[in-house]
Order: sequence, then structure tokens, then C-alpha cells
Amino acid sequence: MLIGLTGGIASGKSTVARIWASLGAVLIDSDVLAREVVTPGTSGLDAITARFGASVINPDGSLDRAALGAMVFADPQARADLEAITHPRVLARTRELIAAAGPDRIVVHDIPLLVELDRADEYDTVVVVSAPVAERVARMVRDRGMTPAQAQARIESQASDEQRRAVADVWIDNDSTPEALEAEAVRVWRLLSAPDPG
Repeated sequence: MLIGLTGGIASGKSTVARIWASLGAVLIDSDVLAREVVTPGTSGLDAITARFGASVINPDGSLDRAALGAMVFADPQARADLEAITHPRVLARTRELIAAAGPDRIVVHDIPLLVELDRADEYDTVVVVSAPVAERVARMVRDRGMTPAQAQARIESQASDEQRRAVADVWIDNDSTPEALEAEAVRVWRLLSAPDPG
């Protein structure tokens, strides 16, 4: 089974992913792969350097993600150019990992941009984790050092809850405590991983 797990920034999606991995899921994390395909020596980093210049490269040769982020979030064309570099590479690596997992495992693909990339049809089940916008902003300010305006801009750059609801097979509300989220994640996992009676 292939599960697409998505949700907006700071929704709690990664927490659900970690819980499911601890319960036996094969976890494929798009954010991890997005970093992997632009490490020093990769064609991805070479392409980014060619497009955005040396100002987005750290002295040690690694990608300066903050500098690149500031550049692409202020310029839709720059963001599109970056996605044209990274998305095909992440997709290719994802498909390799899904194939390597084998047919008998439950694979959870943690993919923040599932809706934005119009990829819901690729999954047996789409699970969305959601949290109130005010709580997500507070988490980004507290945990990621963003200003409220920066946090709001990140949220607004992603799909809306309405767009996610349109593709969701399962909806997890993260509007209470961490313990409540864990309990709900375990409950949903047991439903998804139960043997098919048919």
C-alpha cells in the first residue's frame, strides 16, 4: 500500500510520519530527499548554482538554504525555476525507494506539496494532517524563528485546507495536545494497516 501523507507547514504532519515509521511504515520523506538531491557534487546543486549564482552557496560548498529561500519566496519565477530543478530529481528518487520497499510493505510518502503538484491519484490513500492557522503561525515563530508575517506568507504560498479536503481520504485534526495527535495517529495507522477482509 502507498499512502500519501500531506499537510501544510507546521501542521504536525512530520510528527504523524515519525509515529507511523515507529509502527512499521517505510517512510519516504520528500523534504529529506529535497536536501539529498542538492548536496555537494550532485547535478542538482550544479544546476542551482548555474541558475542562482554563487551567493546561494556556503563557503564549504553546501547550499545556503536560507539565502536561496529568501530569493525564491520573493520571486515566483525563481521559485518555478528551482522547482524545475529539484522536483524531477526528488520524484525519480522517490520512485526508486518505493520500488525498493517491495509490494508487501506499507509505504508512507511524506509529501508537503501533494496537492500543489496534483499527485493525489498516485496513492492508494491520501491522509491530510491539519491544524488551525493561528497555531501553525505560533509554531513557526517559536520553533523556526520566523516573524508572524513570514509564517503567514509560507502558509499562503501552499494549498488551502479546502484544496486538501478535496483529495483527502483521511483527515487528522491536530488542534489539541501532542498526546491527542499521537493517539489519533495510532488509531488511523491501525485502520490503514489492518488486513483486508476481502
